[in-house]
Amino acid sequence: MKSVAMIPARLGSKRVHNKNLRLIGGKPLVSYIIESVIKSGAFPLEDIYINSESDVFKSIADDYGIKFYKRPDSLSTDSATNDDFVLDFINTVDCGIIFQFLPTSPFILGSTIREFYDCMIDSNTETLISTTDVRIECLYGGQPLNFKQKEKTPPSQSLTPVKAYACGMMAWETRRYKTNMERYNSGYHGGDGKTGFFPVSGFASVDIDTVDDFLLAERIMESMDNDQKIEVQYYDPELHSGVHSEVHVPNILKTDGVEDANYDQENQTITNIDDLLQKNGDESWMHRVVNSESNSCCVIHQRPGEGNRRHYHPSWNEWWYILKGEWDFEIEGTVHRVKKGDLVFIPKNQWHQITCVGKEPAARLAVSRADVAHVYKNN
Repeated sequence: MKSVAMIPARLGSKRVHNKNLRLIGGKPLVSYIIESVIKSGAFPLEDIYINSESDVFKSIADDYGIKFYKRPDSLSTDSATNDDFVLDFINTVDCGIIFQFLPTSPFILGSTIREFYDCMIDSNTETLISTTDVRIECLYGGQPLNFKQKEKTPPSQSLTPVKAYACGMMAWETRRYKTNMERYNSGYHGGDGKTGFFPVSGFASVDIDTVDDFLLAERIMESMDNDQKIEVQYYDPELHSGVHSEVHVPNILKTDGVEDANYDQENQTITNIDDLLQKNGDESWMHRVVNSESNSCCVIHQRPGEGNRRHYHPSWNEWWYILKGEWDFEIEGTVHRVKKGDLVFIPKNQWHQITCVGKEPAARLAVSRADVAHVYKNN
């Protein structure tokens, strides 16, 4: 029995404009499920389809070497249902089993798709639906589903889980699907056939449907792409007791005595640091040269005795390159004297304070990020 994979991706979307084309990690949302389906090894490229009304998805299909199925415009409206476009597809494309994988579930791995495929093939079911267990008190029509209102609340791990559709992966035997459509005008839930449920959990159950979902997905993508293991942190009285946090850089610099701050000439293609040092003179000043989503870079110039307040950064490593003069870097109680040409690196959560020393003004190139929290002891 021939199996095909179908990825539905209409252009329009009520809640998020051009949702399936919106970039995450530099790639359109639809790309992630395409790549996972290919990596699963369950389907030859010629049996993987993007199903859409828009030719823009044809170019994406061509890039991956898969097929494009152009559905009628009438099946791409807000009123068109999943039942409708699946029936249209299987009436045109010859297949015994259709597997549907949604672009809005970008974190489903190829290995999970392979397991889902094997389950459908081996279990003799006619409909297979991915589900996730919800282990919390649930209501339907205002009535408890998995708890009793007059009994003590058990630990959540003891509750009977309620299964919810994950929707990211669905599979139907086309013969049964067509029969259910004829009888009930619906084949999505399995109708009279044998229906199975495939459990997914974690990121595989994430479904992107709103702008907020996209924001969360971007953070998930960043954590998955980061080769470094995420460090788990806990409350430490030495770090977190009797302190306050400041984020607004202009106010931080002003409190540290730097009144002259320039934010108007950042992100130039080329910035000559020597020219900045010569032009701005020997007073205290700051010139931000780079400010992006990934980092911020500032030239900070101060006179002897000036510097900053003792602080640490809870979630950011910081580094400096010394451009001119001498500085004392006090790091966790140890003072390091540095001069022009030195590079200083301080990991997050380390208390530090910087002071210009000697008889001449000094300058440092500070590399951090504009939204990094500075944590100070309360006065």
